[in-house]
Amino acid sequence: MRNDFLINTKSACILSDKVVMATAKGTWIHQPTLVGGGDRTASKISNADRMANTKKLLDRAIASAWHTVNTDRRPPKLTPIRWVWRLAGAYHSSRYTSQLMEEATKHFAASGRQSLAEWATQKAREEAGHDRLALLDIQSMGYNAEAVVQALTPSAATAFVEYFTQTVRGTNPIDCLGFFYAGERLGTFQGEEYIQSVEALLPPGTHATRWLRIHSGVGAEVKHVEEIVKVVTYLTLQELTSIVKACYETALLRFTPPKEGYISDEELQNVLKPLKLNTSLRV
Repeated sequence: MRNDFLINTKSACILSDKVVMATAKGTWIHQPTLVGGGDRTASKISNADRMANTKKLLDRAIASAWHTVNTDRRPPKLTPIRWVWRLAGAYHSSRYTSQLMEEATKHFAASGRQSLAEWATQKAREEAGHDRLALLDIQSMGYNAEAVVQALTPSAATAFVEYFTQTVRGTNPIDCLGFFYAGERLGTFQGEEYIQSVEALLPPGTHATRWLRIHSGVGAEVKHVEEIVKVVTYLTLQELTSIVKACYETALLRFTPPKEGYISDEELQNVLKPLKLNTSLRV
């Protein structure tokens, strides 16, 4: 990531109309005269500038998470069998999205937050069926997809869904905007070149990047990021702070290596070998 994408953040509070984010590595203060709703001087700033500064604030929260994790541990080299593992994670990460966003819609509507309810409704609709895309990709890799996702549940996907659920079912589901921003913003960095590099690793005739394409920079992620920024820009300072914190915490989950270590290709092979399909069943 670029250096200007970095800040230090850990927890958030409001202090004299400032967003204060602090870690053991230092404290960062942002006075959002260009972002957020209310009667502040931001009303004299152009909408484009206000949204640009909102996006910058959220981006810096993501970069701060990267800086905080600061680990030399990297995932093992991608192989066809490890791609199946990642697709299993994609399935579990997508499985409850629409359901949870329908819950968020009801909460926003009940509290009179119509614009947030509309955003959540649209998100529930857009994310519907993405878990099925992951299953189709796994099947295209030559495996019984339903059996694979029953056998493989990456801990990172479990932690991701648990945090997502927490943001929706907490006191105020507004934190889910920060959750989505982090995930979708990171998706924008995966472009056509990366997708083609994955496809080059897979057996000829395999169509196993449907889920990836939808959640990449060549899919709808850029548009989704812009939509979130538009909504967040006009929220209150307290809401903005909460969303930035959720964005940071979501990025931490994405960047932190699993405590139990990465599963080996040998272990994956042992799990997946009995789940192989007849090649004629690939899609």
